[in-house]
Amino acid sequence: MARVRMSVEERREDILRVAVEQIEARGVSNVRIADVAKELGVSNSLVLYHFSTKELLVAEAFAHAAEGDLAKLRTLLGKPRTSATRRLRSAVRWYAPTGQAKGWRLWIEGWAAALREPALRKVTHDLDQQWKAAIAEVVAEGVAAGEFVCDRPDEAAVRLTALLDGLAVQTTSYRGPLARATMLEWVDDALVRELGVDHEALTTSR
Repeated sequence: MARVRMSVEERREDILRVAVEQIEARGVSNVRIADVAKELGVSNSLVLYHFSTKELLVAEAFAHAAEGDLAKLRTLLGKPRTSATRRLRSAVRWYAPTGQAKGWRLWIEGWAAALREPALRKVTHDLDQQWKAAIAEVVAEGVAAGEFVCDRPDEAAVRLTALLDGLAVQTTSYRGPLARATMLEWVDDALVRELGVDHEALTTSR
């Protein structure tokens, strides 16, 4: 049977999908162009035609994977006719790591590799800024609606995401004794402090 000819965009999408799978399985430092090509049943040169270096392929694969999470975050934060309190708590609890999420393992791989790879460092920084901006925006909306008391939404977003990132390292890298229920309780406590709301208002918001 003749092979179906892919468009350029379809081929790039296919390469990025497999690159993400290989990064999750092998780690950034151990992934090779040859691994991606072999999995796709194509030549190394075809992968290099679309992504001229391994570093570029890894950076774009990371962005490709993270964009899906960003889209989900924006959906949760942008729900119409829903209070800012409920939207923010829902998004933060979804974002909180469970210790098994592939997305968190990918982020931790990306952070480590970004120390040595400028292309990946730029991608991770840009994505991180988008996460923080989305959180800060809904905090500002809550302030405007009278739900929150927060003078600096941008700083609150940094502190909240820093807490979640740190919990991700603890639960994903170490798989220690931190229970998910405990972690979510700490996240709620942080929201109470940052937003100037009481715990009951946070957990019963509609």
